[in-house]
Amino acid sequence: MNSFDALLVVSFGGPEKHEDVLPFLKNVLRGKNVPRERMFEVAEHYYHFDGRSPINDQNKQLIAALEAELRQQGLAIPVYWGNRNWHPLLADTLKQMQAEGVRRAAALTTSAFGSYSGCRQYREDIARAQQTTGVQDMVIEKLPNFCDRPEFIEAMTDRVRAAMAQLQGVEQVIFTAHSIPVSMAEASPYLRQLKEASARVATACGISNWTLVFQSRSGPPTQPWLAPDICDYLREQHAIGLRSVIICPIGFISDHMEVLYDLDTEARALCDQLGMKMVRAGTAGAHPKLVSMVCDMLLHSPTTEILAHCEPGCCPALQRPRPIG
Repeated sequence: MNSFDALLVVSFGGPEKHEDVLPFLKNVLRGKNVPRERMFEVAEHYYHFDGRSPINDQNKQLIAALEAELRQQGLAIPVYWGNRNWHPLLADTLKQMQAEGVRRAAALTTSAFGSYSGCRQYREDIARAQQTTGVQDMVIEKLPNFCDRPEFIEAMTDRVRAAMAQLQGVEQVIFTAHSIPVSMAEASPYLRQLKEASARVATACGISNWTLVFQSRSGPPTQPWLAPDICDYLREQHAIGLRSVIICPIGFISDHMEVLYDLDTEARALCDQLGMKMVRAGTAGAHPKLVSMVCDMLLHSPTTEILAHCEPGCCPALQRPRPIG
């Protein structure tokens, strides 16, 4: 049984109001070869929701559920929250943890799948925050990726079944995930894990007609990213007769901006335009099975030092992949 004295939830972060949007996006895009025009285009997505990202409220719900579950199990383990790109920032959270006497913490990143941006980069963020705040003596170990845990599969199965109840006789289930550069995908288990998890959910739901597509690409046109894009796929399938779909954002843990805008706004508008029936399945969020899974991982799962590899062959490069073009 593990003996951590705190759980640290590490997430992406998101703006709370209109004036936060551009500073937040500059943090996100710092050091990346993303055209400035793309930054302003993404900013409009946030302005569509008055500049407030839903990811923070989603994380608060998850943390509250984790705290309640730990209390129910009689465990006095505090839950902290630190973000990569916006407040509460990781460095500030680590200072608070040190001041409150935390010496050994487990880190949960809000990403189920292995990739540079979903795993390795979070490890580097934690190490950098430790260095800048001078708390290198605090032991922080990362909980493993959980895309293959039965609780995660069960939570996503519940979400798809709920969507199926809203759309009787659905013709196809489309699983989506955030697109990443092909070079990044080739250096991680991301694509393999997504396909395996999608297949398990589809099988559990009794679905034979399913596919995996991608969304939220942000790189330059000269750089190959995982495809097809969700909207391109919907157009192509409609042209050959597809008329009803469930879209399941399996690659996202919560209903944050990429889900609310790219699926609930853009993909929804396209389906309405095409006359295609569409129901979007929920993300895992604070599903009870996910919450109990995290608590079990905190107590029993093997953990790794933050700069160790997640698994053999995962994210071997200790640096951001260089952009192409």
